[in-house]
Amino acid sequence: MSDPQSESEIAESAEGETVVATKPPRFSKKLKIIIGAVVLLLVIGGVAAVMFFPKGEEKGEHAAAPAEGGHGEAGATYIEAPAIVVNLRGADGTARFLKIRFTLVPESAGKVEEIKAKLPAVVDAFQPFLRELRPEDLAGSAAVFRIKEEMLVRANDALGKGEIKDILIQDLIQQ
Repeated sequence: MSDPQSESEIAESAEGETVVATKPPRFSKKLKIIIGAVVLLLVIGGVAAVMFFPKGEEKGEHAAAPAEGGHGEAGATYIEAPAIVVNLRGADGTARFLKIRFTLVPESAGKVEEIKAKLPAVVDAFQPFLRELRPEDLAGSAAVFRIKEEMLVRANDALGKGEIKDILIQDLIQQ
């Protein structure tokens, strides 16, 4: 009366009652939770690795070669700058950090090498401004616009008037 494929077996006891015996589940609930937690940790670790180690930075390649195209501008050139991480000023004294990755758009493609050579001076010009930001300064939709405009002014001060046409912000992470 027992089928090897079924999950339960039916038997009769000495008193004549029918007793149903079930097989234990293949995987216990505890084992399923542990496997799920391990998979979740692997996924979180992979996402964190991609966020904190973008392609190219592992080898120390901070400045990208000029790229053609983008934003509908034929022949546009971009200079990728290294990511900057700074402490933010907080009124309550808690440690807050800002990580920003940006790309410079030079006014002329012929000045790319000159701008790359002066990139440390540009990053140095951004440091005081970024360190003075407060977490409240990063709130709202206009925050990125204000930060871009201030960075553009400081980049042109460091390189010379009209050298940088635009600054493109890839990441602006507050932690």
